[in-house]
Amino acid sequence: MTRAYRRRKREDPGWGLRRVQRKRETTASMHSRRVRKPTPRAQEISEVNLTEEREAPSDIVLQGTAAAVVSVCNEEATIDRVLGELEKLPLADIIVVLNGCTDGTRSAVAKRHPGATLVDVPDRLGHDVGRAIGARLTQADIVLFVDGDLPIPASDLLPFLQAVDQGMDVALNDLGRHLPPYTQQDSVTRCKGFLNRVLRRSDLGASSLTAVPHALSRRVLNQLGPAVLAVPPKAHAMAILHGMIVAAVYAVDVIKTNRKRTFNVGKGNAMEQLIIGDHAEALTAVFQVAGYSPLGPVPTRVDVAKGRNAR
Repeated sequence: MTRAYRRRKREDPGWGLRRVQRKRETTASMHSRRVRKPTPRAQEISEVNLTEEREAPSDIVLQGTAAAVVSVCNEEATIDRVLGELEKLPLADIIVVLNGCTDGTRSAVAKRHPGATLVDVPDRLGHDVGRAIGARLTQADIVLFVDGDLPIPASDLLPFLQAVDQGMDVALNDLGRHLPPYTQQDSVTRCKGFLNRVLRRSDLGASSLTAVPHALSRRVLNQLGPAVLAVPPKAHAMAILHGMIVAAVYAVDVIKTNRKRTFNVGKGNAMEQLIIGDHAEALTAVFQVAGYSPLGPVPTRVDVAKGRNAR
């Protein structure tokens, strides 16, 4: 490359490109030689990257007020990105519940996000209790719930706010497309699906208040009370039984991105046992409220034996 070429290239960045085009006669001929049809894998990667770069509209208008509750436990590495995305949304308040944090999460929030409301809970009471505490501290018409270890683009959080703003009471994350076939599902996923079938809402699949992100209306919080959020499957069941409008409104893959910890890895782990117990509590509440089993009368052992022997 000559000195004159480099000088002209610096002064006019398009000069070198035009020179190549003239040499090859036309722009079209250059493109025909250089551009190749992407492979399916390359195309898939491109789509994923475009999704990550998608920005939430800057002129978002909601009819009601909105707030976000972020439950956090030692999320110093991710909390900045989580709050950065939330700050792109029309939120009247962002409530960060520090759930037994022992790292620098509190300092990170206080220093870089002074507009957030910090709630310091000394003991680790769990994400669910943190959400219940946060929900009690806001009177917003819409409350969005996220976790501090899952940075989610604002554009993927907006549909939950909009769904509730347009009349939905419970806007759930639609996990169906991200789940394996039933035979490969874990116990927690099967519990979620079973509870929805008991509630005669098989259309919800495994969508549940156990998974974030989700959003609730003021009507739900006023009628059920924030405390019920401490047991998400129970809150989910009560919302349906009380005639709330519940739907899976948007899909966000939080399964692959879920932070791996010692208590949520491996079959029969502590978190799995806790969530299964929550679903047992939810089923008990369903039978108490309904006064009977929504699945119909429970057959006796004699009835089961008769049916089996008749085959």
